[in-house]
Amino acid sequence: MRIERTDFVAVPVTEVGRSARFYGEVLGLDKNPNSLEDWIEFETGNLTLALVSAEGHGREFAPLPRGSVALRVADLAAAKAKLEAAGVECGDTWDSGVCNGFSFSDPDGNGLLLHHRYAPYPDGTKP
Repeated sequence: MRIERTDFVAVPVTEVGRSARFYGEVLGLDKNPNSLEDWIEFETGNLTLALVSAEGHGREFAPLPRGSVALRVADLAAAKAKLEAAGVECGDTWDSGVCNGFSFSDPDGNGLLLHHRYAPYPDGTKP
């Protein structure tokens, strides 16, 4: 078996409409037009985030842990300011030695983070 790529990450939510507004309006992600009522997909460029109604799919809701989905941005300070202006509580900005970032949560408590990579990748390519 050879895995070709990761296509999507399922993000469990309790209220699909509320979460869709957050991912579309606050984060500014593009909604996939093929989305369903209880499975709404947002495109990030290289991975799809699928907002999935836990209850609608026979599962008990449990949010993803802190930092489960890392989204890269070009301007970390501007992104943080936009989230805070929208009322999102953001963690402190950290520096890992290769990128800066901060964590936050979606309306259901799913752990997300935004980061900006400033160091070259292991293969020498620049971010």
